[in-house]
Amino acid sequence: MQLKEFSLFVPNVESGTVFKALETAIPRSAIEQALGDAKATEERKRALPSHLVVCLIIAMSLWSKASMRTVLKNLVDGLSETWVKVGLYWRVPCKSSITEARQRIGSGVITRLFHLVVRPLATIETPEAFLGGLRIMAVDGTLFDVPDTEANAKVFGYPGSRPGTQASFPKVRLVLLIEAGTHLIVDALMCPYRIGERVRVKKLLRSVTQGMLLMWDRGLHSYAMVRATIGQKCDYLGRVPKNVKFQVDKVLEDGSYLSWISPDGKSKKKGGTRIMLRVIEYTIDTEGEPEIYRLITSLTDIALFPALLLAMEYHKRSS
Repeated sequence: MQLKEFSLFVPNVESGTVFKALETAIPRSAIEQALGDAKATEERKRALPSHLVVCLIIAMSLWSKASMRTVLKNLVDGLSETWVKVGLYWRVPCKSSITEARQRIGSGVITRLFHLVVRPLATIETPEAFLGGLRIMAVDGTLFDVPDTEANAKVFGYPGSRPGTQASFPKVRLVLLIEAGTHLIVDALMCPYRIGERVRVKKLLRSVTQGMLLMWDRGLHSYAMVRATIGQKCDYLGRVPKNVKFQVDKVLEDGSYLSWISPDGKSKKKGGTRIMLRVIEYTIDTEGEPEIYRLITSLTDIALFPALLLAMEYHKRSS
């Protein structure tokens, strides 16, 4: 689901503030652990130590318009000595040396560091981060262009275009698990364009836990999504497509009702059985045209989670 005011753009902040945030959020020990786990530690002293290259890769996303050598120099000058240690006579290496160092590190170290460091940060005092004691999470997806190279085209592929034409750039599909109260990305996956969001989003459920409320949009609805979410002991609140309807099993006092979702053929072969859920139906007038919304949820306590509260919360988070 698309979160209101959510953006992947980095805000303009002072360099000193960024350096302080980096040192606070990413301890040197975490970088060393990531290097060790990915077996990317070095046996000899280099002009570009591995931990410094990791810092450079992170910083390049914050100062994307500056050259690699400029970013590297700013890192060494701006970060504390306890975080980045270089020799007294250290000089900024040439561009080719920096490129070789980045290739030596590879993507595995950065992936490992991400999973070591990233976690939900909202506290009970964080505004609108919790609902009924549950931490609100959301899944979202987006697309972005990558350079038009043979390697990128082979891995990610091009989007569809008119017959006889080809899209200008290969596209990457990015799916995200976001902490709604802070807009912090807690987990993420990139995949080829041809793989749908619904397939990849299910893998993000590895990072949801008991005590969370996961929200999703109608494009992500499926029996498998429901089953996988409750399998993580995580509650959910998701919208379903307008053609998906449920049989009323029991009407509740707030107008919502209990029903069941049945497994699709593939899930049934894997032992899936029907799952009880709660359905909230309501109509919203949009520019004179009434639109029916249908939400499903695992939250059946109407005293703690009345239908109106859940509907308002869903629309507060989505666009």
